[in-house]
Amino acid sequence: MVGIIGRFLTHTPHTMNKAFVKESDHEDDEDGGDGNAPALPAGSKNYMTRKGYEALLRELDQLVRVERPKLVEVVAWAAGNGDRSENGDYIYGKKKLREMDRRIRFLTKRTANAEVVDPERQQGVEQVFFGATVTLYDVEADRDERWQIVGVDEANASEGKISWVSPLARALMRAREGDTIHFQSPSGARELEVVQIEYLA
Repeated sequence: MVGIIGRFLTHTPHTMNKAFVKESDHEDDEDGGDGNAPALPAGSKNYMTRKGYEALLRELDQLVRVERPKLVEVVAWAAGNGDRSENGDYIYGKKKLREMDRRIRFLTKRTANAEVVDPERQQGVEQVFFGATVTLYDVEADRDERWQIVGVDEANASEGKISWVSPLARALMRAREGDTIHFQSPSGARELEVVQIEYLA
């Protein structure tokens, strides 16, 4: 854990203030996720908003400084309670510890490889790039919807956040207000008009 803690304390992310770069500029990221999180596309950087980056750091700090030490104490206590092969507390504790360590390794790598993009400092704000919050008009459904384009570890549809690698985000890239985009969603073809583009904190 010394190495993990050291990397966590000393890591400074790359910060990107210019417009979202071309896909061919991406670097490799070998981490396919922790089993629950989405994998980054091969050869891509881990683009992330400042808020998303700080949220992952807070989770990592909580795991390393608080939750893991507590779990280690529980496992040590359970280890002293007889035959480990039949000790449910010990077996469960070791399983949870392995899962936690896997999450810590995942978060450490994801934050170490982060390319942080501050939406408020984005250039080319008349077009859709990473970090944009886009209001769309769904022609068929006759309703507006609003999405922010964020990193793969930040995406949450219930919060109106979609990953930059999602079909909708890819279709929106470089679009301008008034443009109409077409893309294939899981439910079928969709036609959307770009109503407003904002870059918010």
